Amino acid sequence: MDCLYIVMPAYNEAENIEKVVRSWYTVLNGKDEKSKLIVADSGSTDETHQILTELKQNYPKLEILADTGKQHGPKLMALYHYAVKNGADYIFQTDSDGQTNPEEFSDFWELRETYDAVIGKRLSRGDGKARKFVERVLCLLLRLYFKVKVPDANAPFRLMQTKLVGKYIDRLPEDFNLPNVMLTTYFIYYSEKTEFVTITFKPRQGGVNSINIPKIIKIGIKALYDFHSMKKDMKEKDKRD
Repeated sequence: MDCLYIVMPAYNEAENIEKVVRSWYTVLNGKDEKSKLIVADSGSTDETHQILTELKQNYPKLEILADTGKQHGPKLMALYHYAVKNGADYIFQTDSDGQTNPEEFSDFWELRETYDAVIGKRLSRGDGKARKFVERVLCLLLRLYFKVKVPDANAPFRLMQTKLVGKYIDRLPEDFNLPNVMLTTYFIYYSEKTEFVTITFKPRQGGVNSINIPKIIKIGIKALYDFHSMKKDMKEKDKRD
């Protein structure tokens, strides 16, 4: 059987985390006994960490990474490095806010031997028109910068071969804000076997999103500089190869 690591970042998700952990933990049924559900919780000011600690008593395959960066991107970076280091066969990434459906995971799992990465695409989004507009702008920037066309660059619903993530993750700085975006870009740019599958994306199930529009704009401005640097690096690598 294949070893699966389900990874998710968390920040002030006290209203959601217990339900999310319980629902996603069932996905580990039938997988290799070393499979795990790993939550990166660092910097939460509510009861998220306490709830996770209590859940570990009944969910032995639940692990908590508490020494990561506070922001979403660095948490993802830490989770991906952890999965690569510990020898998982597959990494599935989702978020801890309850917007994704565990019931849709099986469709992705069935495609794991056909594609190296299966990424969700959110044709309809429950988190508002502003977020959908931001994603469209992001996809346009990727097309302009890297000449890649993707329907959804940053979807938090993706199944990836761990060896594929390991192939590209070291290209990104540890504090990078948009690792999913660049992993998607690398997969398409270098013609990795990638498929996009439609998923549902519900409104946030509780709590307040820590990444608001002003923060998104700030992250976006920095991303422009990062994209320029990474485009240069990719061109230099292409010349060497």
